[in-house]
This record gives sequence, C-alpha cells and structure tokens, in this order.
Amino acid sequence: MSETAKKRIVLIEDSKELAVALAGVLRLKGYEVMIARDGVLGLETVKREKPDLVLLDLMLPKLSGYEVCRLLKTDNITWRIPVMVLSTLTKPEQIDRAKQAGADKFVPKPYDLDSVIDEVVKFLP
Repeated sequence: MSETAKKRIVLIEDSKELAVALAGVLRLKGYEVMIARDGVLGLETVKREKPDLVLLDLMLPKLSGYEVCRLLKTDNITWRIPVMVLSTLTKPEQIDRAKQAGADKFVPKPYDLDSVIDEVVKFLP
C-alpha cells in the first residue's frame, strides 16, 4: 500500500454531483474519501474519522461551512486537521470570513479538478 493510499479526506459538500466527481478523482489518486452532505453530519464525520484533510463547502444545510470550520478549529481533537474551503462565495469579505473561521486554503468554485488535486497533494504529499 502506498503512503498516499493511507491518507483520508472528509468531503463536506451538499451537491451530490460535485461530491461524486471530486471523490471519484481523489479515490483514483489513492485517497480514502468519506462524503458528508450537510454541516452537522460533516462535523460528526470529521470528529469520528479524524481525517488528514477536510474539503468543505460553505453553503450547507443544517450548519454552515463557516460554523463547521470554526467548530473544528476550536476543538482540542480536530484543530490540527487542515481545512480547504471550496465555495462559490468568493467576495473578499466571504473569503476573509472563511479564513477567520480557520480555513487553511480557499479554492473558488467552479474549480478545475486538477487544480484541486494539486492543492490536496500540497497538504497530503
């Protein structure tokens, strides 16, 4: 088993099409990917699975991505897990708000899958 195959990612994304496409490409690259479709389930999944990286949409049902990020970054168990935000909310104040919540990287949607993979590899070489 390669080192990459051991890396685990939680993808918190409410769009089924985007989640399936991105997870599929990440799995082909050897990552283990778990998908959560809302903020509450995403938070629970990260706390339970303790992944190496979180990919997080901001506009989510039940609990916003901003709040998920803030809760992850203020939790003694999950604060070290890098969070990469993938969002259509790209106004400067929205990006600043994501970074203030603790996001380690912001990638605007629509995104190129290859560029997202490149960013993932930077976090999980």
